[in-house]
Amino acid sequence: MPSQQPTENHLNPIIIVGAGHSGVAVAAGLRTRGWDGDILLLEAEKETPYERPPLSKELLKAGAPDESTVLRKEKFYQDKRIGRRAGLAVDAIDPAGRTVQLSDGSRLGYHRLVIATGSRARSLTVPGARLPGVQALRTRDDALELKLALVPGARVAIIGAGYIGLEVAAAASAKGCGVTVLEFQDRVMSRVTSEPVSRFFEQLHEQNGVRFVFGAAVTAIEGVDRAERVVTADGTSYPADVVLAGIGVVPNQELAADAGLLCQDGILVDGHGRTSVPDIYATGDVTRFTSTIDGTSQRLECIQNAMAQADQVAADITGQDAAETEIPWFWTVQHGVRLQTAGVRRADDEVIVRGAPADGKFSVVYLRDGCLAAVDTIAGLADFRPAKKLIAQKARIDPLLAADPGTPLTAAVFAAA
Repeated sequence: MPSQQPTENHLNPIIIVGAGHSGVAVAAGLRTRGWDGDILLLEAEKETPYERPPLSKELLKAGAPDESTVLRKEKFYQDKRIGRRAGLAVDAIDPAGRTVQLSDGSRLGYHRLVIATGSRARSLTVPGARLPGVQALRTRDDALELKLALVPGARVAIIGAGYIGLEVAAAASAKGCGVTVLEFQDRVMSRVTSEPVSRFFEQLHEQNGVRFVFGAAVTAIEGVDRAERVVTADGTSYPADVVLAGIGVVPNQELAADAGLLCQDGILVDGHGRTSVPDIYATGDVTRFTSTIDGTSQRLECIQNAMAQADQVAADITGQDAAETEIPWFWTVQHGVRLQTAGVRRADDEVIVRGAPADGKFSVVYLRDGCLAAVDTIAGLADFRPAKKLIAQKARIDPLLAADPGTPLTAAVFAAA
C-alpha cells in the first residue's frame, strides 16, 4: 500500500485525544493504511493504554494480578512511530487555529484531530454520594480500589443492575461478600435484554447468594466517616461497607461541545467519523451516529463499535474505503455464564425463545416487522454467527420455525417471493 503523506499544515501531527480502544485503533489503522506523517496520542491517564472489559471481570477475581492487559506493548508505539504523551489532558480545542491546549498550558497544532474521549460513569447525586466507600468502576484505579474492598464478609450494595453492576455482583459473591443489588426497574439488564434473559440471570445470581431489591429508588447514603448504609425512598436502610454505583455512563463530550461541535448525548458524527467541524473526527463511546441497519440515532458502548468507527476514521483520513460495518455485538460473563448479543434490541420487538432457560443454555431472537433484528445467546454460540449474517441481510424469519431449537436459524428464513 503506498504511503500517504500530509499535504497541508506542514509538519503538524494527527492528534488523537484519548488512548482507549478506539483511539489506539485509529493510530494503528493509520499506519496500516500507509499514513507516514506524525501521529500523537494524548491520554489523561498515566498508564500504558489498557483494556477496559477485564476491570469488572477478571481483574476483580481472587488471586488475579493487579496489572491490566495493555492494548499494545510499548514496542508497538515505538516501532510504528506513534507518539504518546500520558498524564496530560486536553483543556480546549481551537478549530479556527487548528490547535489544542493541554493541561500544562502548552499548545499543539494538528493536521487532523480525532476525539476519542470515551465515556465516564454516571455520578450519584444523592446525599452522601461522596463518602469514602462509595465508588464507580471505570478506570484501572477504580477496579483496584474495589478489589481491595471485596473481602469475605464485606457487605456490598450495588446500585444498578446493568452489565457492570451484575459483573461486580458475581465477583463479590464469589469472594464471600454479602451482595445486595438495588435496581429502580423491575428486572435486571432491562435496557439491553428481554424478560426471559433477565429472569434467567436474576435466578443465577440468587443461586449464588445475591439479593435483589427491585423498584428501589436510592435517596441517600449514610455514614459517619464512610458509607455504612444505603437508604431508599420507602425508608428502608441496607447496611453496606462498599457501595458501587453502576447507573450507566455519560459521553465525555464537553471538550467537543465547548469547541462548537454539534453534540446530542454524544458527539454527532457521520458514517466516516467526521464531526460538524472540518478536520475534526470523533470515534468510540463518545459518539452518536445514525445506524446503517435501521436508520435510528444511537450511541453504542461496545468494543466492536469502537473498532469499527476507528477504521472508518483512519480510512477517511487516508482517502480509502473502510471495511464493511459489522453488526454490533456485546457480551458479559456472570457466574461463569456468558451472554452474547448481536444487534440492538428494541422494547417492542417480538421475542422468541429458542430452548429452555431451565436447561441453562438457550437463545432469544428478536423480530422487528418480521425481520431478525437481534439475538441473545446464553451459554452457547450456535445461533450467534448465523444470526449476525441474517440481521445484516434483514432476513424475514418464520416465528414458528425460529422457536424450535432443533431448527437452524438459517432454515427459519422465509424464501424470497
